[in-house]
Amino acid sequence: MKIKSLFVAVLLMGGVLVPPAQASEKPTVESFTFSPQEVDLSIPKPSVQFELVISHPKGIESVSTFLTLTNARNDTFSTYLTRTDSNFASTKVVFKGALNLPRDTAPGVYTFSTASIRNNPSAGYQYETGIIEGGKVRNLIGAESGVLVRLNGELNLDYETFVGPSYDSTLGISYSDPSRFNLLNTPIWKVGESLDPTKYFELKVPDLPLSVTVTSSLAGSCTSNGKVLEFTKEGTCSFIVSTPKTPNYNEKKINQSVTITSARIKPTLTLNKISNQDVKDLGKLIEIGRVYSTADGYVLPLSATPATCLASGLFVKLISAGTCKVTYQTPANSSFLESDLYTVSFEILKDGQPVVVPTPVATPTPVATPTPTAKPVVKKTITCVKGKKTVKKTAISPKCPAGYKLKK
Repeated sequence: MKIKSLFVAVLLMGGVLVPPAQASEKPTVESFTFSPQEVDLSIPKPSVQFELVISHPKGIESVSTFLTLTNARNDTFSTYLTRTDSNFASTKVVFKGALNLPRDTAPGVYTFSTASIRNNPSAGYQYETGIIEGGKVRNLIGAESGVLVRLNGELNLDYETFVGPSYDSTLGISYSDPSRFNLLNTPIWKVGESLDPTKYFELKVPDLPLSVTVTSSLAGSCTSNGKVLEFTKEGTCSFIVSTPKTPNYNEKKINQSVTITSARIKPTLTLNKISNQDVKDLGKLIEIGRVYSTADGYVLPLSATPATCLASGLFVKLISAGTCKVTYQTPANSSFLESDLYTVSFEILKDGQPVVVPTPVATPTPVATPTPTAKPVVKKTITCVKGKKTVKKTAISPKCPAGYKLKK
């Protein structure tokens, strides 16, 4: 029955037996490690050991691979990694090798990679791994992978530890936090203002301090405490924003030069008087005069007494009798300070007279009468004498017996 069923299946498929599909796969990189991860050129014979583990179910054909070590300046060192076994049927193969570094090697981060490795042809197919690169091994920003080569502990990593300034549109920098670092956030280059570099320069290495130093201050236009730049007088201010040199990073500097102009002032507003109104016009809109500011153009009013009147653009709506107050104020900008708060008042009257609202009479709060406290009874003792006789009498008002005199 089974042979007959198979024959029927073959006929249904056009009379041709189709062999089952066979999966083809590339060699797999199991691990790519090196030791030590940091080398100091001050030690005798600095070197790094590499180990690469590759697997494939049909074994590996390659007997070696070529490893290349490269830094940011394109300085290159290379060596061979050789397989440690001779059994080509092994499904897992280890390649090892060492690289000795010359004493004049430039400090820095050296990334590494090897040439491609392929599986045995006995699989019926051959695939290659492609170039194999070392992966992430640490969290040091700008040096997450690769060998760290130091000289007397110094890595001398040339990394862009911060970028900016965000107020310079010609730089075309893409910031990680564009809501904070953008062209709308601009310093005010005027006397009395200041510059905090952390608001305009974005740190790429967050644990490094950002400092600002004055390099030239014509007419004493600016000073710095290391963290903030203060603008003190009109003139040209040149300064440097920087992160310091550390055992990992080189010092990073950005030079700036700006012109400091006169200080911002408060604008003065000229207000128009608003005539008193009558309660018969409640609900109406009355037009009020326009208020203009050199700092902000036309200034719209706000109602300080919304239960009495509401301000809307150049109009005020009368709501109820009483005193209506509207206020004017301009916000600060790059040229002017915030203005003082200005107020215009007018009355909403009945027949030309204020509407008198009865003042509620408060019910007096009963005052408790203190209960008198009884005075304590105090007795007194006196001494009385008659010749050689002496007697004592104790009472509230003691008296001597007849014939006796009070002894003083």
